Amino acid sequence: MSEEKKGFFGRLKEGLTKTRHNIVDGIDSIFTGFSEIDDDFYEELEEVLVMGDIGINATEEIIEQLKEQVKAKHIKKPADCKELLIQNLKDQMRVCENAYEFENQTSVILVIGVNGVGKTTYVGKMASKLKNSGKKVLLAAADTFRAAATEQLAEWSHRAGVDMIAGSEGADPASVVFDAVNAAKARKVDILLCDTAGRLHNKKNLMEELKKMNRIIDKELPGVHRENLVVLDATTGQNALQQAREFAEVADLTGIVLTKMDGTAKGGIAIAIQSQLKIPVKYIGVGEGIEDLEKFDADQFVDALFDVKTENDGEEE
Repeated sequence: MSEEKKGFFGRLKEGLTKTRHNIVDGIDSIFTGFSEIDDDFYEELEEVLVMGDIGINATEEIIEQLKEQVKAKHIKKPADCKELLIQNLKDQMRVCENAYEFENQTSVILVIGVNGVGKTTYVGKMASKLKNSGKKVLLAAADTFRAAATEQLAEWSHRAGVDMIAGSEGADPASVVFDAVNAAKARKVDILLCDTAGRLHNKKNLMEELKKMNRIIDKELPGVHRENLVVLDATTGQNALQQAREFAEVADLTGIVLTKMDGTAKGGIAIAIQSQLKIPVKYIGVGEGIEDLEKFDADQFVDALFDVKTENDGEEE
């Protein structure tokens, strides 16, 4: 376990403090407060999970699985099935092994999400991480709708030491993507990261914009690996789930980036989104620094949530 990973686990644990009080304290009181596993026990557990933003679908699946396991293993005491619950939560969130294949292929990543969720910041941090891992990265400032977006991305491209392609304010985003795709080809870029505008209130325009971008990429870079990542603000809880659902209607989403996991009591939304939409959470952010963005790790997340002592512990927080 590297120092950076250990440090991130510590920050994640700290960041999930409010969520822990929201979910885990309630769960603990159920496991210690009930003397037997009965309908009331499951009902109380279900209520705590739903109230913790884990969502009805995910909660029902977790409870059903728990009931089956308790029956199969002939478990009688509530305390004896807490480990099963923790394992079920991890299973709900597991990210498949090929989730990050794009990092090792020539790829185009479209990053979408409404304004204010940390989309441009994610693009900048991701560019920096990829560059540091030896990849040749190019940024496309295709959010031409918000004047500050291009300036913000330019700042990140400078910090990350990667080039950026931009258009004038109000330019057709697809034309920026066209220029960026051709620059990526000419410069033999490994990964092209496109920051796009996310205007959900005008879904038809957004859909047309994304379709146009996709057509350009398909035509100019046929066969290239594609990723459509939606950035969501964890502090908005169920609103984040709704945004993900609406973006899934206009784009073929391949992954989710959850930002602002520090300082939210609604961290359970990570479980709800993955369970309901079957779209994996691929990255998680717990702060402003580049080191505060990490690949999502289900075991790490649930261990941090439940304050489980692991080999990741031991760093100063």
